[in-house]
Amino acid sequence: MEDAEIINLFNIKDETAISALSQKYGGLCTAVCKNILHNAQDAEECVNEALLKVWETVPPNAPSFLSAYIAKIAKNIALNKYRLMHREKRGGGEPDTAFEELENFVLTERSVEEEAERKELLKAINGFLETLPSKKRIIFVRRYWYCDSIADIAASVGMSENNTSVTLSRTRDALKKHLQKRGY
Repeated sequence: MEDAEIINLFNIKDETAISALSQKYGGLCTAVCKNILHNAQDAEECVNEALLKVWETVPPNAPSFLSAYIAKIAKNIALNKYRLMHREKRGGGEPDTAFEELENFVLTERSVEEEAERKELLKAINGFLETLPSKKRIIFVRRYWYCDSIADIAASVGMSENNTSVTLSRTRDALKKHLQKRGY
């Protein structure tokens, strides 16, 4: 089923929209959540919660990219669950490591006043990503969007873990310079 058809089902509050969305993007959401939580049952709970959140938010929202919309919701739910579960024992997980690598130059707290700046920052990051060769962009997105481990990324792109780490480090440095030029 096409995304537009699924969104139409949500618009008329037809419950088959949830199963269609789950069938089409459940695997993607499960992978994202598992990469963060490292637990299949917790990941499944997050995916179910994400499906419910889409049910509650469409309409009024009309996402342009349904896959990104549901994946972002699932990712945020999984990150919140991860933070809750690891509140007292910080460190050791891929999400913490991945975000710590970027935290020196990306805003981590958002307020109403910072929303415009956040949008400009996202625009600058997306502009930077468009300049990268495909392989570097894939490595970067898999690490910082999907929270994949270095080992998994290296295996999927046919590089050593060391080369993958070096590529990520250099890409982060380049992103930092790119953002600094734009006043971030």
